[in-house]
Amino acid sequence: MDKDIITRSGSLTESRRRFLEKSGVSLVLATFGAAFFTACSSTEDADPTGPPTPPGNSSSGITISGSVIVINLAIQTALNNSGNWLLIENAKALVANVNGSFVALTSVCTHSGCDRNWTFAASRFTCTCHGSVFDASGRVVQGPANQPLTQFTTQVSGTTLTINK
Repeated sequence: MDKDIITRSGSLTESRRRFLEKSGVSLVLATFGAAFFTACSSTEDADPTGPPTPPGNSSSGITISGSVIVINLAIQTALNNSGNWLLIENAKALVANVNGSFVALTSVCTHSGCDRNWTFAASRFTCTCHGSVFDASGRVVQGPANQPLTQFTTQVSGTTLTINK
């Protein structure tokens, strides 16, 4: 029996990506300030670039089997572009293309356990529950979290991205 796979994704236009890269410090400070004053966010805030990807099963190009996540990059084509990312809610995983390399991290924030409220910009993940910011390797850039996110191994073979948790 296939279980629906729930994902969220995002991407940045080239001009927006350049803007965010140039204003990274301001972005981090603004993110922390906004999260501090707004308390917990809803899941609608997880992707500022548009609505979440609709739920699916293997037809979404994502399959989960135990601790292995397989993504068909011919179906999830947005991930082929640097700066694009996915939150795979069922697997509690964040996946991003960072300058042509794939990174995968747990989506469970080490601050308070939030696992569905994330944004990704300028190669940094932000948990919008309370404003913790992590680099693409999972290291804490800005608290309140003080522990890194767990990083998963990734391997690409043709158009298949395999993530081992």
